[in-house]
Amino acid sequence: MGSDAEVSIASLIGRCIILLVLVIWGFRLIFSSVDSNYAGTSFMHLINLPFHEAGHILFRLFGRFMTVLGGSLLQVLIPLICLGTFLIKTRDPFAGAVAFWWTGESLLDLAPYINDARALRLILLGGVTGQDVDDYHDWEYILGHLGLLTWDHFLATTAHLFGSIIMITACVWGGLVLWRQFRSAS
Repeated sequence: MGSDAEVSIASLIGRCIILLVLVIWGFRLIFSSVDSNYAGTSFMHLINLPFHEAGHILFRLFGRFMTVLGGSLLQVLIPLICLGTFLIKTRDPFAGAVAFWWTGESLLDLAPYINDARALRLILLGGVTGQDVDDYHDWEYILGHLGLLTWDHFLATTAHLFGSIIMITACVWGGLVLWRQFRSAS
């Protein structure tokens, strides 16, 4: 379904509602501080978490560093894979915009985790913090091995910023797709 393809009025209304939810939710996520961990307590975190954990398993073949990085990597790659699938396979740019929004949200979801690399206070899977178990906190391990541990706050803010830009771009893109579909339906 291309951006100018004929769509039913019901489909167009449904997509408008989806876009409105993404805009409102996106701005709540964007304007929440990294320290608040709002993204980490949102519904989307529950969707991101299985992909994050699967990344540790999938990248295990490439050594300890990639095993640890693989969680965050796959968490961001899955929505990008969905984006590519929607654009190439199904030719649905609105679904692509939604997947792009998810990509940005995944970066916002990672930002508090990155930000916690030195403090080690976030409650992690298993109900423990990075302070409770040695080498348990992904981003303490990653940034420590790269010699960038003191950059945790800057990198978290950067992930939040890039995620925010992606989410805003996705909403504008989705709005343009819907506008073209509305004009085509009229």
